[in-house]
Amino acid sequence: MTELMVQTEGLTKRYGRGDHSRLAVDGVSMTVRRGEVYGFLGPNGAGKTTTLRMMLGLVRPTAGSVSVLGRPAGRPDVTARVGALVEGPGFYPYLSGRDNLLVMARYRGLGEAAVADALERVDLASRGADRFKSYSLGMKQRLGVASALMGDPELIVLDEPTNGLDPAGMADMRALIVALARAGQTVLLSSHLLAEVQEICDRVGVIADGRLLRESTVADLRGHASLRLRAEPLDRALAVASRVAGDDAVRLEQDRLALDLPAAAAPELVRQLVADQVDVLELAVVERTLEEVFFEMTNHPIPETEEAVR
Repeated sequence: MTELMVQTEGLTKRYGRGDHSRLAVDGVSMTVRRGEVYGFLGPNGAGKTTTLRMMLGLVRPTAGSVSVLGRPAGRPDVTARVGALVEGPGFYPYLSGRDNLLVMARYRGLGEAAVADALERVDLASRGADRFKSYSLGMKQRLGVASALMGDPELIVLDEPTNGLDPAGMADMRALIVALARAGQTVLLSSHLLAEVQEICDRVGVIADGRLLRESTVADLRGHASLRLRAEPLDRALAVASRVAGDDAVRLEQDRLALDLPAAAAPELVRQLVADQVDVLELAVVERTLEEVFFEMTNHPIPETEEAVR
C-alpha cells in the first residue's frame, strides 16, 4: 500500500464571524502519496495557499483534519522533515543569499554543507555572496526554493516556484522537481503554469471557490486521445470510418471527421481508407490539454489564443 505523505479530511477554514465571515476552504479531502509530484491547481483566491498553510501548521483549521507524514500537521517532529516555499521568499535584504540560508540552517540544526548544496542545486552558487536586495525576482525565488531543499526533506511544498523565472530558469526548475521525485522525495506543487504541471506532475487536485473539484492523474483528467480526419470523397470516408470505429464514434465537423479512437488505431484506419480508394489528406491525433480541462472545470472561458489553436 502506498504511503500517504499528506491526507486531509473535510479540511475547512473560515475567516471572521457572522455575516462578515468568509469561507476560504470548504471541506477539502485530498491525498499526496510518497514519491510523487502532486499539482495543486486553482484560480486566484481559490483557497490553494490557505490549504497549504494549514498543511504546514501555519494556519489552524476551522474544521476537519490534516496529517503530514502520518502525524498532525505543525508538530516539530513533522516540520523538521518538510521543506516549504509559500507565497514568495522572505529574507533579510541586507544579508547575502548564503548568509540568509546560514541563518535558516543554524535554526534547523544544519551545517554549512547543506547551504552550499542548496545553492548549487538552484544555480545560485556564483551569486551566493551577493546581498539579497540586489537579487532579481527570479533569483529571490531560486533562493526560496533553496531554503526549502536544505536538509533533504521528505516532503517539499512549493507555491509558484517558477514565479519570476525566465524560460531557461523554468526548464531548470522543472528538471529539479523531476529529479527530486526520482530520488524518492515528494513534491506538492502549486502553479499557474498548467503546461508545466501537465509535463511533470503524476496527479493533480483542482480547487475552486474553496472546494476540491477533482483529484486524479493528469492522464485521467485529460481523457483519451481522438483522431481528426480530412479525406476525399468525404461520404466514402465517413462510411469507412463508421465501419472501423462504429457509428456512435464518428462525428462530422465541417469538412473533417472526428473519431473517438485511440492513436494506436490510426494505421488500421488508413489501411481501410486506402483500400476503399479514399484519399487521406490529413490525419491528426487530438488530445485535450490540462489547461483546457482546467478552464472547463473552473467555469473560466478559454482564452481566444487557445481557441485559435484548437
